[in-house]
Amino acid sequence: MKLPSFGQFRSRLMQTFAVTALGVTVLAVPAAQAQSAYPSKPITMVIPFPPGGPTDLVARVLAQKMGEQMGQQIIVDNRGGANGNIGSALVAKAPADGYTVLYNTSSIVLSPALYKSLSYDVQRDLAPVALTATVPLALVVNPSLPVNTMKEFIDYAKANPGKLSYGSAGSGNITHLGAFQFLQANGIEAVHVPYKGSAPADADLVGGQIQFMTDTINSVASFVRDKRMRLLAVTTPKRIAIFPDVPTVAESGMPGFEVSAWQGLMVPAKTPEPIIKRLNSELMKALQSPDVQKKLGAQGAIAIGSTPDEYSAYLKAELARWSKIVKQTGVSLD
Repeated sequence: MKLPSFGQFRSRLMQTFAVTALGVTVLAVPAAQAQSAYPSKPITMVIPFPPGGPTDLVARVLAQKMGEQMGQQIIVDNRGGANGNIGSALVAKAPADGYTVLYNTSSIVLSPALYKSLSYDVQRDLAPVALTATVPLALVVNPSLPVNTMKEFIDYAKANPGKLSYGSAGSGNITHLGAFQFLQANGIEAVHVPYKGSAPADADLVGGQIQFMTDTINSVASFVRDKRMRLLAVTTPKRIAIFPDVPTVAESGMPGFEVSAWQGLMVPAKTPEPIIKRLNSELMKALQSPDVQKKLGAQGAIAIGSTPDEYSAYLKAELARWSKIVKQTGVSLD
C-alpha cells in the first residue's frame, strides 16, 4: 500500500472533513443515540512531554479549539518521561470511554525499536484517531561556526571529524535520529550530546557548549530571529512560510531527505467507533479553522488531518521505517 505524502494529507483535509461530517450525520440511529451524550464531562488529553515544549505548544491549540466545539473542557495533562512512554502507557491502560486521549508524537513508533520491553503495545493497546500536524526539523548552528549554508557546514564538519558536538532532546528522540540520518548520509563524524528536552539543548547551543543540532522549528524560531542561532536548512519537502528564504535539506544537496516531528491523536484500543469518529470529526474541523491554522502557522507547524484508517496505515509504515534506522544507530534505552 502506497501511503499519501504529508502534502496529499493536507490537500485532502477539506474533503476528509466533509466526508467525515456526513458519516457522523448518517450513523445508524441506535449508535447515534448510544453516543448522543458524549462528551458529558471534561476530556483529559495526555501529552507525554513537558509543558512548553514543541508538542505541548501544538496540542494546547487543538485542545482549546476542540473543547470550544464540543462544549466540554479538554484538560491538558503533561506526563513527560521515558521518550513519551509514561504518558502513552497511561492512556493505553485507561478506560476506553473517550474521556482519556493521547496526543502522541513520532516517538510512539520509535519506542518499540528503542526499548526491549514496553508496558504497552502501540498497535494492540491504542487506536488511531487522526494524524494532526507535523513540525519541521531545522538544521541550526551556533553563529560562531564559519558556515552559512548546508554545503559549507558539511565541508567544515568533514574537515573536522569528531570535533563538533550536536545536541538532541534525548537519545532516540526524533531530534537525535534526524541528525543521525543526516550525518550518516554525509559521512560526518560528530559527538552526540543528549539532553532532557529541547529547551536545555537550545540553551547550550546558544551558549556554544554544542555546535549544531536538528531541532523542531517551533523550538528554535525565536533564537533564529534574534540571531543567536543560524538556520541553514529545514527538513520538509518544501520551504516553510515563517522562513521562506531558508532552503530545504533536499534542495541543498540531499534529494528526497525528509524528517519531521509528526503528531497525532490516539485513544485506548477498545474505544467505541462512534466516539473515535466524533473525535476525528472535531479534529478535522479544528484543523480547518482559520484561527487554529494561524496559530500553528506562527509556530511553523503544518496542519495535516487524516481518517483513522489513514493514520493506522501511516503508523505501520513509520514503525517499519524507524525500526531500521534505530538499529543502524545502535541506540538502546533499556
